[in-house]
Amino acid sequence: MTEFVNGLNNVLWSTPVIYILLGVGLLFSILTRFLQVRHVKEMVKLMFSGKSSSAGISSFQALSIALSGRVGTGNIAGVATAIFYGGPGAIFWMWVIAFIGASSAFVESTLAQIYKVKHNGQYRGGPAYFIEKGIGWKWFGTTFAIAALLAMAVLMPAVQSNSIAEGMKNAFEVPNYITGIVIIVILGFIILGGVKRIANVAQLIVPFMAIGYMIIAIIIILMNITELPSVISLIFRSAFGMDSAFGGIIGMAIMWGVKRGIFSNEAGQGTGAHAAAAAEVSHPVKQGLVQSFSVYIDTLFVCSATAFMILFTGMFNTQAEDGSYIVNNLPNVEQGPGYTQAAVDSALPGFGAGFVAVALFFFAFTTIMAYYYIAETNIVYLIRKKNTKYALFAVKIVLLITTFYGTIRKAELAWALGDVGLGIMVWLTVIAILILAKPALIALKDYERQKKAGLDPVFNPKELGIKNADFWENDYKEESDVKK
Repeated sequence: MTEFVNGLNNVLWSTPVIYILLGVGLLFSILTRFLQVRHVKEMVKLMFSGKSSSAGISSFQALSIALSGRVGTGNIAGVATAIFYGGPGAIFWMWVIAFIGASSAFVESTLAQIYKVKHNGQYRGGPAYFIEKGIGWKWFGTTFAIAALLAMAVLMPAVQSNSIAEGMKNAFEVPNYITGIVIIVILGFIILGGVKRIANVAQLIVPFMAIGYMIIAIIIILMNITELPSVISLIFRSAFGMDSAFGGIIGMAIMWGVKRGIFSNEAGQGTGAHAAAAAEVSHPVKQGLVQSFSVYIDTLFVCSATAFMILFTGMFNTQAEDGSYIVNNLPNVEQGPGYTQAAVDSALPGFGAGFVAVALFFFAFTTIMAYYYIAETNIVYLIRKKNTKYALFAVKIVLLITTFYGTIRKAELAWALGDVGLGIMVWLTVIAILILAKPALIALKDYERQKKAGLDPVFNPKELGIKNADFWENDYKEESDVKK
């Protein structure tokens, strides 16, 4: 089983694929004239604007759901894994994919808003919807929806729950199955409440967990501030093969930095687009910009916090391609949350294991919540009926089972299966947004034109020549007329 899964990963995450992903992000950065730099101020402003409605959630709630998916075990265990296989240089490539990936996140989220629909009084959207309505390939939309359902409900929840269970076991000696039971009980209560309850929980937990984690990281950095120049130098030298110790694994640094970066920030994966479509906004670009900034929050802030804690304290191992160790500071410690726990413990004795275990619980738990919402959206797309109650209940049960199963199986297999699910979604989403980028670019130009004229941008797809944006042509116009 493990050999088959690893073989599939070697295809999905081959070296050419890594460079294609970097190239796509760079292409969108150029086409949008590096909006991730030009519109940073606007992104922050839009995060806190807008209100929820009976059909949609606020921009901040949509951001919180997206961050629930983005800020997860990848920010703690994923960063440690990247350092294990790719050395400190992998962190630089995580930064690169976050910077250029912000433009990919903008395109996919703006498209999700343009082609969203209203189903049973709630906004729904994502790659499956914009593939069918924008490109006209229903078969491709169906393929994505099936892949997303498989990834979100079966393959990827186990990665998150496995990390929670291992963290709790290391810190508090709680048996894995006990942690699994607690997770599924709390998770079941939340997901049974639908998107509104998920959004309300996310907007409370996500800011709290991210800020708390960052504060501890800053404390540890300040305690070791004299190491800052050498750590920054090590990251850059390793990233370009100029370090004597890590120079031989530059290819691994790029591959693992990009792979773990995408796993964490989900730019170009299509997951963030689902939450983006649920937001109540007057123009699709508004939520596209908000979702773009969420990539920065995930990687440049939270992932960097983990990386600096590990590198500043030296609590990591790095393996060469032949299986020998370049660095072996933590013998017998498996790559993952154990590195971060050791890093915090070395600076704050007796605090690290418990702190990281609790942080992992919040990070990974909210990610599983986001996975459910994405799975729910894609089952609604596939069924297309008013009554999806039984199908959604079945998805809830499957996700709870796979989440529990993840707590009792080996970490290596859990991560490998998660990478398969991620790889399939990335392939399909990147192809779709490359074909369908034009409407997002037209919408961006329209938004900038209206902002320059001093207006609060409103989207009119007919005026822009964008077809099949049915919600904006019909439902949004009717709602606007009623408000007037």
